[in-house]
Amino acid sequence: MNDYLNSQRDTVLDFTGESTSLRKFFTQVFTYMTIGLAISGLVAWYFAASGLIALLFNQNGLSLFGYIVVFSPMLITLFFGRAIQRLSTPALSAVFIGYSILLGMSISFIFVVYTTTSIFQVFLMTAVTFAAFAVLGFTTKTDLTKLGMILGIGFFVMVIISVLNFLVFKSESASLIMSYIGVILTIGLIAYHVQQLKRIGSGAEYGNMETSKLALIGAFTMYVSFINLFMFLLRIFGRRE
Repeated sequence: MNDYLNSQRDTVLDFTGESTSLRKFFTQVFTYMTIGLAISGLVAWYFAASGLIALLFNQNGLSLFGYIVVFSPMLITLFFGRAIQRLSTPALSAVFIGYSILLGMSISFIFVVYTTTSIFQVFLMTAVTFAAFAVLGFTTKTDLTKLGMILGIGFFVMVIISVLNFLVFKSESASLIMSYIGVILTIGLIAYHVQQLKRIGSGAEYGNMETSKLALIGAFTMYVSFINLFMFLLRIFGRRE
């Protein structure tokens, strides 16, 4: 997915003007992102409140269904990145909605582990942090391309280590350390992705299928970054029941 976004940036001629098309493009991006977050939040709450969360666990930990729910978003991310140019905008929208539902199911445990007040406070903290670094990415004159590539590699390595820790080592201290590292990597990636989206949006014609598709891709990227940042901050600052 990042490769596809990278391939679009050189088509942009205007870096500075906040044109109507650019504003509309970002409005579309963050509208899609907000819809995804709302779907995930509602699904997570309902899954926990209704007791369906029990389907994710058995006496040994995660059930088979639980493993499918937890790891399928990673597979969808890989699929999404590879299928961007082949799928239509409606098909990508369906994938995005499906991803939001699955991710909501996979994070439903937060309503059991953490207090509702704590979840709300961390969500606000996430929103403020996300907005701050999104503005930084939009306004900075520094080219973040090289930094973004480094951060992307670092995030990939961190995910592998986190998965190994989850499946094999099960170390709480290692998980906490990964959360601190994850916050640093994610806020950098937020600024980087927003700068890329600004470059793409400045050269897009609002209203055609290609622009809608690019906005959906950008929304997916921003949505994943927001969820990642929220989960990292919740592990660090969340108060348990």
